[in-house]
Amino acid sequence: MKILVTGGAGFIGSHLVKKLLSENIQVVCVDNFNDYYNPDKKEKNVSDFINNPKFKLYREDVRNHKALDEIFRKEKDIRKIVHLTAMAGVRNSIRYPVLYGDVNINGTINLLELAKKYKIENFVFASSSSVYGGNEKVPFSENDRVDNPISPYAATKKAGELICHTYHHLYNLNVICLRFFTVYGPAGRPDMAPYKFTKAILAGDEILMFGDGSSQRSYTYIEDIIAGVYFALDKRFGYEIINLGGSETISLKEFIALIEKISGKKAKIKQVSKQSGDMSITSADISKAKRLLNYEPKIDLEKGMSVFIDWFKKNHYE
Repeated sequence: MKILVTGGAGFIGSHLVKKLLSENIQVVCVDNFNDYYNPDKKEKNVSDFINNPKFKLYREDVRNHKALDEIFRKEKDIRKIVHLTAMAGVRNSIRYPVLYGDVNINGTINLLELAKKYKIENFVFASSSSVYGGNEKVPFSENDRVDNPISPYAATKKAGELICHTYHHLYNLNVICLRFFTVYGPAGRPDMAPYKFTKAILAGDEILMFGDGSSQRSYTYIEDIIAGVYFALDKRFGYEIINLGGSETISLKEFIALIEKISGKKAKIKQVSKQSGDMSITSADISKAKRLLNYEPKIDLEKGMSVFIDWFKKNHYE
């Protein structure tokens, strides 16, 4: 059996590939190494896997249906798909909505079409807490309405969930949509707050704090996310949407203070206006994940950020 991981050279994808290989599972990785951030980081993410006989890398775009179909025909016995590929980032999606729609919606349809054609046993789709939009009820539950996304990125993730449901309904495809809540950890994305703030504070540079610092996030350590994805791969629920989040939610000001505490350095903060598309809060109700996936976050934020900052110092900061 082989598992196809799209976006396998990215942050979450490369951690998942590492986990699957450690379990002696054959992995087919598809990634186009785009320049949303420095592709050298993705090259480094997969450098440890390149010579592993159980790992095969294809530098392809999920929008290229013909190339994807060729991969399925060439790689016999792909039985499961984890579809992580997406154009990420709320603010960037406001600047490039057409690109986000093309990659995140059309790319997902391509994968679903191939899942149908090749009779895939399990399709795991990476969704996002951003689908909750301006919901005021917290913590966010999978039963909440998510009809009011506030960014193109969020809208494409909601669209992905809907098209996944359509393929389940029409073709009995087994699909689990996992809504990730602000994932962080070693090899994290450089456009996200944990990375950006750590980099600036350690270097003594100014950080931009959007709004008054009262916005809140449910941060989730990468190993906890990977555990949830790994559990989902063996489940056959028909169609489910499941939150994967951390066990605590803190404000932006508190998060900055935590980095200061761990690093021993004071942040130089410049307060600027809140950005369009930014959510005031994300907070995960993970009771469904606990019940269906035996999901239990094990790494609290202080421990996780300590590990991340130590990794950052060793890999990026002198």
